[in-house]
Amino acid sequence: MTAGKAFLFKWWHLILCIIILTAVSAAAGYLFINRSSGSGSNKIDFVVKSGWGATAVTSALYKDAIITSRTGFKIMLALSRKSRDMKRGIYTLDDSMKPSQIIDVLTSGKTKTVTFTVPEGYNNSQIAEELVKKGLFTSKARFKQIASSPAILSRFKISGISTEGYLFPDTYTVPLGYSDEKIISLMVEHFFEKVSELGGFPEDAVKRQRLVILASIVEREAKVVEERPLIASVFSNRLKGDMPLESCATIQYLFDSPKKRIYFQDLDISSPYNTYRNRGLPLGPISNPGLSSLSAALNPAKTDYLFFVVKGNGEHHFSNNYKEHLKAKKEFIGESDRDLK
Repeated sequence: MTAGKAFLFKWWHLILCIIILTAVSAAAGYLFINRSSGSGSNKIDFVVKSGWGATAVTSALYKDAIITSRTGFKIMLALSRKSRDMKRGIYTLDDSMKPSQIIDVLTSGKTKTVTFTVPEGYNNSQIAEELVKKGLFTSKARFKQIASSPAILSRFKISGISTEGYLFPDTYTVPLGYSDEKIISLMVEHFFEKVSELGGFPEDAVKRQRLVILASIVEREAKVVEERPLIASVFSNRLKGDMPLESCATIQYLFDSPKKRIYFQDLDISSPYNTYRNRGLPLGPISNPGLSSLSAALNPAKTDYLFFVVKGNGEHHFSNNYKEHLKAKKEFIGESDRDLK
């Protein structure tokens, strides 16, 4: 080998060594900054808050001892090109996860969720109890405060004093940590989505409120779906005839928990929701009605019925005069000098 060839061989050998050393150093560096901080014993629900960027997330991870190096994590973010892709929510992390794994989780959007169901006919107080149990609200008082928020009432053009009647019964899934206001808004938005399926549903806030109040009473009185238009017709006929609605459901609304039996003394309670003492509709809805009750209130059956009484199987007997109604009461529920039903 000539001197020139020997020199060239040594030069390329040097370059190759440098390349190999650089690659090894880079790999070692990557492994170093992408190492986990622990064994997995430190497990947390990590919250990425609205408006958080790479710096805020990195600082919080370091504070919670999920990563060992803020600089290393930022380098991994830069290498992943995902520093702007982190999504708000709550994620389960532990200290056995490598930074690359943490980044994948925080940018996946697969946050921890909570599912809750609002049954048809639940009032706001009952919904509040369920959501407090689910950990979505800190207290019933907090729920009622948000559910009566002037901002929400104004936003959705609700003419009442709360969202009672507008929290649509359904099953919902929300991220854990979802804000109070967003949970209420989600249910109200769903209400308006569903009633859009009903042709002729009022857009005027006052007319809509009256219809929702009527539907909420129908919801609490009816046990059989097919009877809801008939029950709605009874109340519509009473309103037209300037008769008190005399709905036991509105009396039940006055109590924290439903009573097994309504007594005559309960009918004397002074309240704008007492439809035995007051004519017309009560002050506001007494429940959150489903679509079938809203449809019944919008399109009540065409009848002359003014009364109904519940039968043993949950169905009702309908009458168009008081004499027939008294006869039905004797037949289906008997008479008592102490109670109404």
